[in-house]
Amino acid sequence: MVVRFGLFEFDKSTRELRREGKPVRLQAQPALALEALLNTPGEVVSRDTLRQAIWGDATHGEFESGINVCIGQVRAALGDSAESPIYIRTVPKRGYQFLAPVVEEQAQLPTRRSLGWPAILAAPAILLTAGLYTTLRPAPKVRIGIARFENQTGDPALNRFADGLTDVLTAELARQPNLECIANAPLLRQQRGFQNLDRINQTLNVGYVILGQVQGTATEARILLHLIRFPDQAHLWVTRADRLDLSDAKALDIQSAMAARATKEFLSKLPI
Repeated sequence: MVVRFGLFEFDKSTRELRREGKPVRLQAQPALALEALLNTPGEVVSRDTLRQAIWGDATHGEFESGINVCIGQVRAALGDSAESPIYIRTVPKRGYQFLAPVVEEQAQLPTRRSLGWPAILAAPAILLTAGLYTTLRPAPKVRIGIARFENQTGDPALNRFADGLTDVLTAELARQPNLECIANAPLLRQQRGFQNLDRINQTLNVGYVILGQVQGTATEARILLHLIRFPDQAHLWVTRADRLDLSDAKALDIQSAMAARATKEFLSKLPI
């Protein structure tokens, strides 16, 4: 099972972490801690649960400091920080919470050769159920892609803010029951200069795509979030904010506010 979040993917079978397909060094114990957090994204994982995941039933050792070291190494591998977290938030006196939206790759369907008599005998019931579902199924969801937001400030320090804004907006949109969001496809995670809207439309079969830009400077930034419709590439809406200060501890609040505002405005433009 491969879990994707932001620019990263984590292979649970091998406990390997990769960023945009390239391996990221992560030792065995921090990898176990990351796996425990990814098993229940959005939920608080207690320190005792992490201790069990990393050391099992061991009764001797400096577990408290060991957990701190493991979480610190995971944050370093992800480029995250405790002060302004994008991926892992410390919940005082409780544990840790994985913040970013997580997508798990679906298991492959069995081939015809692997189907035995039980599956063959169950086929009529499956077909009957499929017929009933076809009659009763709800309206299809609107498929929307969220491309990696581009840092156009020239300040590499704001790459992390742009990536975090991408992830926070993805999480906000993924909560909407009538949307099917795609954000972790390699096509969407490329730099803007390599993004091809026609290819995104044809490959991912999305009806809309969101493009984001961070411009200006860290102390006076502008954020632009564009909603594009396919196949005509019509520019439906832009959510814009100016004169933002991204250099202080309020960056996370700005990400959340922009994601909530854009979601509200974009939903009013979609056929749902």
